[in-house]
Amino acid sequence: MPLICFASPKGGVGKTTLAANLADALQREGRRTLVIDFDPQNTLRLHFGVPLSDMGGFTSELPRRPDWRSCVRETSSGVMVLPHGAMELRGALGLAAALERDPELLAAPMRAILADPGLTVIADTSPGPSHALAVLVPMASMVIAVLQAEAISAALIPDIDSGRFLGSGTMAALFAGRLRVVLNEVDLNSRLSRAAADAVARHLGPRLLGAVSRDETMAEALAMQKLVQEIAPDSRAAEDLRGIARAIEAALPAAPEGFGMGWGAR
Repeated sequence: MPLICFASPKGGVGKTTLAANLADALQREGRRTLVIDFDPQNTLRLHFGVPLSDMGGFTSELPRRPDWRSCVRETSSGVMVLPHGAMELRGALGLAAALERDPELLAAPMRAILADPGLTVIADTSPGPSHALAVLVPMASMVIAVLQAEAISAALIPDIDSGRFLGSGTMAALFAGRLRVVLNEVDLNSRLSRAAADAVARHLGPRLLGAVSRDETMAEALAMQKLVQEIAPDSRAAEDLRGIARAIEAALPAAPEGFGMGWGAR
């Protein structure tokens, strides 16, 4: 523990890319890190070089109550990965229904994972409210909402302020205080992008952890199934990611000394 959930009010904002690369950045900051994919697109694994042919995972197997340790993929980055696993639409709907009926299918293994005091857990969730997010948010130390630096981001601010995109009812109100925001793809050459970023930053104040510049390195890294700091550590995107990782690090409990001696240490 701690648990950091990546979420977004809408899709297509680069949430999974940021979750993967910030997990790597936190690992480089000295945290033993496990990243879990709760998005049925099953793409998080690709950032860590998990083979395309490896379609297994953890989340897709939840109705069968898997041993989470047996689902872990070790990666060259040192970050441990629990992929979602391949799943067709019918299976995804069935999983959502199973989690609605029995939240303990996810809550129980998450408690076991978070019992390791030397482990930092990153959860990449699907866009918008979900049954998985409803289980994870009460356990989370921080929920990071990802927005793009575009005009529509201003329209999403009420959802961020209220925590509405976390779900309805008391959960949103109770846990909105744990919300932080990262702005993605800020185009420094675009007046509109800069204006949108400035507007969001002024409104959010200290809830804004930082911003990542638009940089082709991000797409290149994914195409190579690698992480940004592996292929271009001196790029603007890598610098931005390190800054956000330091902001997250400052807000979390210190990693225990000797963290590398536990399960999954490298």
